[in-house]
Amino acid sequence: MRRSIAEKRASEGGLVQGLGLLQSIALNMSNMVGVGPFITIPLIITAMGGPQCMLGWLLGAVLAMCDGLIWSELSAAMPGSGGTYVYLREAFRGTRLGGILPFLFIWQFILSGPLEIASGYIGFAQYAGYLWRGMGAPGAHLISVAVGVVVIILLYRRITAIGRLTVALWVGVLLTVLCVIVSGLLNFHPQRVLDFPPGAFNFSLGFAAGLGSATLIAMYDYMGYFDICYVAEEVRNPSRVIPRSIIWSVLGVAALYLVMNASIIAVVPWREAMNSKFIGSEFMERLYGPRAASALTILILWTAFASVFALLLGYSRIPYAAALDGNFFQPFARLHPVGRFPYVSVLAMGGLAIAFSFFALDEVISALLTSRILIQFMGQIVALHRLRRRSDIAMPFRMWLYPLPAAIAFFGWLYIFVTSGWRFAVFGILTLAAGVAVYFIWTPPGDRTGSGTAAPSARGSDAA
Repeated sequence: MRRSIAEKRASEGGLVQGLGLLQSIALNMSNMVGVGPFITIPLIITAMGGPQCMLGWLLGAVLAMCDGLIWSELSAAMPGSGGTYVYLREAFRGTRLGGILPFLFIWQFILSGPLEIASGYIGFAQYAGYLWRGMGAPGAHLISVAVGVVVIILLYRRITAIGRLTVALWVGVLLTVLCVIVSGLLNFHPQRVLDFPPGAFNFSLGFAAGLGSATLIAMYDYMGYFDICYVAEEVRNPSRVIPRSIIWSVLGVAALYLVMNASIIAVVPWREAMNSKFIGSEFMERLYGPRAASALTILILWTAFASVFALLLGYSRIPYAAALDGNFFQPFARLHPVGRFPYVSVLAMGGLAIAFSFFALDEVISALLTSRILIQFMGQIVALHRLRRRSDIAMPFRMWLYPLPAAIAFFGWLYIFVTSGWRFAVFGILTLAAGVAVYFIWTPPGDRTGSGTAAPSARGSDAA
């Protein structure tokens, strides 16, 4: 296989390979188990109108595992920083889609990546409101900005130091979830979990739409199982470490989510839980009082911080990889002279995330998913099928029961997109349409096959 510029840099004084299996699992799980479940449990209950919302978590777990196998196979074969960008570029190189698909991925990612990070900042500020009652919107925005700045400062260092910090944050994440699970199991009321409203499982268009919305929310909470793929160039023995880190992360988090959500609903009746802004804190307050609730709130804030830290770490490598190939602004290819990390990308993505934290949480969640489903999640499934037919690319890891997991993932993402609501589906389509227009206006015809390195944003400059 022809090595990419990013992959060559790994052996030419580029990024440092400092992440092993433990750090990779910690990075994925810290991303997955952020503040997400603590702010979306009310939303997912509302989507289906009762504890039958657990179906959304189950369907999300199946989709995450199937999609995780796709990420595992692709990243084991092409462990270069950039994730989907690398897969689309290599799968369609030399074709009419070889230039536009990688460009469209970067185009939507510059929007969806910071939106996802921003959702963590919003959730952090929301739970901070439990400790700082009456802080209002200005206080919440101030907290979001402060957290965003601290994350950038902590990521402004060498990857080996970040790996140790990631494990430390991960320990706090596990402690938070275990506190909720143990407390819930010790005070478990099964009748509340089984308190289904009349007609809860009657299939209809409304049920299908509600299940789709619940699965969308669940996938927002599961997202992150692939975060290690974005920093694959900084992983030791990536063909073995990355697939294992993804599979163990999905299995571990799926089990934690199902038990944790059942534990919470078993203590706080779902009709009350669906209207709560601090479901985790109110869950603990109901069991052990305000002091215990405040302690758990601090742990939830720790978990939220660990998630946005892992997100910005992984996502900052994507514009970097594109810039190395000449498909994005050349400054994004610059590495810090001492720490050897893409500092321009860290600063730019971190700054955008802070700006997006001023929007509403539910809209941020729906917008970030619908804007990336078509090109990233569904597009790279098609890319995998193409790459499997090529003899010049070794596939060290191959998913089980192929192509069944790939088919489940493809139609699962399509189902989420269709049931997301017309506003957000249109938003996702318009985002891509705008990207297509920019690509064809700015890109010379000779550079549209993906066989070269020029792209609209990089014309006139050489990638580092």
